[in-house]
Amino acid sequence: MKKKLITFIVNKRVTAFALLFVALCGMCFAAGKTGAYAVYYNAAPRKLPIYSVERNDKKIAISFDCAWGAEKTQGLIDCMAEYNVKCTFFMTEFWAEKYPDFVLKIHEAGHEIGTHSATHSYMSKLSEEKITEELKTSSAAIERVTGEKVTLFRPPYGDYNDRLISTCEKLGYFSVQWSVDSLDWKEISASDISARIISKVSAGAIILCHNNAKNTLDALPHIFADLQGRGYEFVPVGELIYKQDFKIDAAGRQRPSNN
Repeated sequence: MKKKLITFIVNKRVTAFALLFVALCGMCFAAGKTGAYAVYYNAAPRKLPIYSVERNDKKIAISFDCAWGAEKTQGLIDCMAEYNVKCTFFMTEFWAEKYPDFVLKIHEAGHEIGTHSATHSYMSKLSEEKITEELKTSSAAIERVTGEKVTLFRPPYGDYNDRLISTCEKLGYFSVQWSVDSLDWKEISASDISARIISKVSAGAIILCHNNAKNTLDALPHIFADLQGRGYEFVPVGELIYKQDFKIDAAGRQRPSNN
């Protein structure tokens, strides 16, 4: 009798696990089909920003977050001009207000500008009202200088939740993360930065760098020469992503809806 009871309990647990596994697989498949969610073990879906883009060409984007300091920014502009690279700068409101001359120089050099929030806060902790304020005031600080509407947003610290992504969508912003982290913020060497980026890049990649990181500027010539030599083309994030008829899969990769 005891043996039968143990067998019954084991079978019940196996059946329960199997049902849970099937349910999770089904949700993963659904996420891949609809594109806007990731699946977690508690079965709660999560809305995602764009981490990378499915492309048939070899276009990639390099981006620079601007929050503190600007000493190396002119060097970045000059280096990208030398290699005919166009990129995207994500700026906080306080950075844009402190360095309006650089905002204008970046814009006039043909680079794209997105917002990186007003105060560089953990946006997932904010209310929808406060998120809206952060997006609108930071964009306004940039638009006053460039005269162009801001449509891209990168969450500080890569921190986000459904409320943040939904609020961005309502306001017409594309939320952008990255698929390649340079780790330049850790002050690793220029050779380590370039080796890391070059080894991890693939078509549709979005590269994260910082405008005032210690060794990024020294790494860029090698990065640009190597990747361009392999046929990659650097374009702003706004040219890399799809603006309509797209889905975002469970890994955060943006794809055309019919793909």
